[in-house]
This record gives sequence, structure tokens and C-alpha cells, in this order.
Amino acid sequence: MASTAMDIDEPTTTTVKAKKSVSAFSGKKVNTSLSTPWVEKYRPVSLDDVVGNEDTVKRLKVIAQDGNLPNIILSGPPGTGKTTSILCLARELLGSSFKGAVLELNASDARGIDVVRNKIKMFAQQKVTLPPGRHKIIILDEADSMVAGAQQALRRTMEIYSNTTRFALACNNSSKIIEPIQSRCAILRYTRLSDSQVLKRLMEVCEAEKIVYTNPGLEALIFTAEGDMRNALNNLQSTHAGFATVNDENVFKVCDQPHPMIVKGIIDSCVKADVRGAVENVSKLWNAGYSAIDIIGTIFRVCKGFDMVEGLKLLFIREIGFTHMRIAQGLDTELQLHGLCARLCSKSPNFRNLK
Repeated sequence: MASTAMDIDEPTTTTVKAKKSVSAFSGKKVNTSLSTPWVEKYRPVSLDDVVGNEDTVKRLKVIAQDGNLPNIILSGPPGTGKTTSILCLARELLGSSFKGAVLELNASDARGIDVVRNKIKMFAQQKVTLPPGRHKIIILDEADSMVAGAQQALRRTMEIYSNTTRFALACNNSSKIIEPIQSRCAILRYTRLSDSQVLKRLMEVCEAEKIVYTNPGLEALIFTAEGDMRNALNNLQSTHAGFATVNDENVFKVCDQPHPMIVKGIIDSCVKADVRGAVENVSKLWNAGYSAIDIIGTIFRVCKGFDMVEGLKLLFIREIGFTHMRIAQGLDTELQLHGLCARLCSKSPNFRNLK
């Protein structure tokens, strides 16, 4: 009751705190509402704030300085900053004209041939007052999900309105974009973010939101994210909302992934040729309700970083790969995982020492 009364008596304190909640990497005031997804709240607003892929971002900065934007394709895994980069570039190129001179279409929007012929064409025909030497920008997110017919229709539109409009296509796999469009665009490739890059941004968000966290908790977020910044921030927000404290146990509850320490026990047992110990840990995960594909995926990622002889690690990864393939083809039974444990144990040098 005392704290509530204090909030009412001293409204200025709350206001000051809200003003202090500023993005640590943009200097922009952010919405302090709990309902705002942190992915949007802390989305970079300039190219200097974009994390990772330094070489690609450097090329975009050169384009921003020169003002000569070609048609571009941004290709790479999800959550690596493709859409954010092109939005930052558009802001730096267009300034105050950004709102009226940018059209963004996502996979959730209808993007068939009719949309290309009507909506995109109409936007390209619009007259907008822009700074000298600047062009309108059409951003097509997840362009690899566009049907071939729509891509063919887009090809001609790109040529006709090349004097006034530029296209930026973001996709996960550039090979799904038809060759004629690829030949008209400069292709920029994005890679997954490194652990240190994800950690740096997570620390900045934790500091801005005053989150209680542990180092194993942040390591768990990085492990589950796999270089995907969007995934890392969403998991951080979900864990904070559900448990207040961000530790490894809470993160794995939220992400619903097998705990790496149990999986590490499986690998360790296999290195020691202890089939029984490995099978018991696999059964523990299976009985906890994890699917075979989740278990085998975590086994692979833990095995990659496990401290063992390089030759043995390669043999282990080979067997894990074969099992992963069988599970992906539909043989997702517990027996398949137990068989993997037996094969891994048979590869261990300790297996030959058993009598």
C-alpha cells in the first residue's frame, strides 16, 4: 500500500524513470509499456546500431553516403537484421520523406500477380517530393515465398520504373528468387550472429529494462537462439515476463528445449562407452515429453562443442547426422535414439577396453 501511495504522491519520479528508459544504442525514446515486444522496442533506427555482418553493413553505409541505391537482394537466416538494415538505409536516404516514399510488403500480405500489377505499380507511378538523386523504395520481405508468376510480373515493373523506384528484396534463400530478378539486383549476404554479438545486445537490453539475470541464463538464451537476435530477445522477454529472474532453468522451461546438461551427460556416457547411462538420460528426456527431432538437434549442437578427441567427434557427428536423417524421414521413435547411443558407444576407444 505504501508503494502505491508513493507513486500517486510523486508522479514526477515515475515520469523521470520513463524518460530514462532510452534505447542504449539509438538515443531514441522508447515506449515503456510492457505490452511492447522488445524486438520492436529496441529495433535499431540507424545503420550504426545494427549488430553483426559488419562488411555488409559497411556496404550499405557507402550506399547511404553516395545516395545511389541499386536494386538489392538481402539473403540470410532469419533474425540477422536484413529488414532492419534496409529500413535504416531507407531512413538515412530519405529522411523526413521516409513515410510516403517507402512501401513495405511482407509474406503475410497478398503478393500475387494482381498485387504486383496493381499495388506495386500504382506506388511506383505516384509522384513524391524527394531529396535530389533519391528514389522511392519498395521493400518485399520474405520474397522467396512469392510465387514464380508474381516474380515474373515484378521483373518488368523493376525495369519500367527504374528512374523513380528501387526494390529491396529480403529472403532466406536467394536461390528461390528467379534468375532474371537476381541479375537485376546486387546481392548482399547475411550470416548468423556470433555468440558475443548476441550477448552484447542482450546485456544492453537487460540493463535498460533492469532485469535480474544470471550468467548461465544468458548462456542459455544464446544457446537457444542459434545466432537469431529476434529469437534471443523474444525468449528474454518471455522468461522475464513469466519468471522475473532470467536463469538457465527458466529459459529452458520457456523455450521448451532439452537441457544441454542432460544431453552433455548422454555424450559423456557415450565417450565412456556407458550404454546404460546414455540410454537412461535419453529415456529421461523422452519421458519428459520432448520429441525425437528436438532431442537429436540438441545432441548435435552439444556434441559440436564437447571437449573430446577431434577424430572421435567427427565419428559421433557422422552417426548423429545419419540418425537425424532417419528421424526427419519419419522414424521418430525412442528406439532410434537408443540405437544411436549404442552406435556412439561402439565408436568410443573405451568400448574396446570393455571385457
